[in-house]
Amino acid sequence: MTNPDKRALRAAARFYAVQALFQMEKSGQTVEQVRHEFVTHRIGADTGEDGETWVEADARFFGKLVDLAVNHQARIDQLTDRALVAKWPIARIDPTLRALFRAAGAELAETETPPKVVITEYVRLAQAFFAEGREAKFVNAVLDHMAHEARPAGF
Repeated sequence: MTNPDKRALRAAARFYAVQALFQMEKSGQTVEQVRHEFVTHRIGADTGEDGETWVEADARFFGKLVDLAVNHQARIDQLTDRALVAKWPIARIDPTLRALFRAAGAELAETETPPKVVITEYVRLAQAFFAEGREAKFVNAVLDHMAHEARPAGF
């Protein structure tokens, strides 16, 4: 597998991880239920409707991100809260952004992915989820703060 292929599969895994974390929060499903659904029915799946196919992704990396985000959620949420304005704790922000910060926080705090790569990838996701808004700039600022706290040696 070439590096561009690996990067694309990991980028797709990040996208699915944000969606899975959002779904868990909204539906009350367990991490096992959501992980199973995504791996068996979404990642790379043919929907059968209009010939659409879900994008292929690194399923192992997807599972790792979701598990890390769930297992370290309290730590990640505290890290995010410290990066947010005092009047806007993580509980008050948009649930899609909350899921994004949890996935990004898991990758920042619990993997060896360079912080600048994490920030770039999740800012791109923010642009995809919020094409018309200023959320990408907000995500960039929050993740930069989180990265400097979680991995200061990465800069």
